[in-house]
Amino acid sequence: MSAGSATSRLYLVLETGANAEDRLEAALAGAVPASLLLMPPRGKSLDATSVLPLLEMAHNKDIAVMLADDAQLVRTTKADGVHLSWSKDIGRRAAEAREILGRRYMLGADVGRSRHDAMEIGEAGADYIAFGIPAHVEDRQTASERRAELCRWWTEIFEIPCVAFDVDTAEEAEMLAALGTDFVAVTVPPAAPADDIRRFVEDVDRRLAATAHAA
Repeated sequence: MSAGSATSRLYLVLETGANAEDRLEAALAGAVPASLLLMPPRGKSLDATSVLPLLEMAHNKDIAVMLADDAQLVRTTKADGVHLSWSKDIGRRAAEAREILGRRYMLGADVGRSRHDAMEIGEAGADYIAFGIPAHVEDRQTASERRAELCRWWTEIFEIPCVAFDVDTAEEAEMLAALGTDFVAVTVPPAAPADDIRRFVEDVDRRLAATAHAA
């Protein structure tokens, strides 16, 4: 997973569970992302049974598949890498994940708003650094502005790709793309009609492409 272009690339986030294959099919009808992150439903864990059909669907379209927070499952399923959700001990977890995965698999880490963690994990060999908005944050507007500033700071200084997470709207994705963010991650709506999922993903991808063209 590398930037390699001035174009901001689409990164999809999909919750496994009920109708996951149908939701992924609808999303891929809208656009083919560079990467797909599989996350478990709240309070549950990923498992090979739920991951493997989605992994096959994505790999058939040459999409890199990341699994949330389970480096060992990455090795078991032959996914492409692990994405570590934000936590206060993200640096330690990143080091542990790299030890499990070696250099064969990718490692991405959401550092929240910590520039120190971003630089430390980046220097340790992460394949991308992500800036997101943890679920417990109540002031989402201020957090969104902070995330945008962090993405701008990172992309202006460092070569390791930057991913913006917890992006809620196509307009927000377009703004982050205009800042030069390498990848913009949007979540496939967990309970929406297939046509709505397709249109949403299509709109985000179109805006990312248009922003790059305008630049």
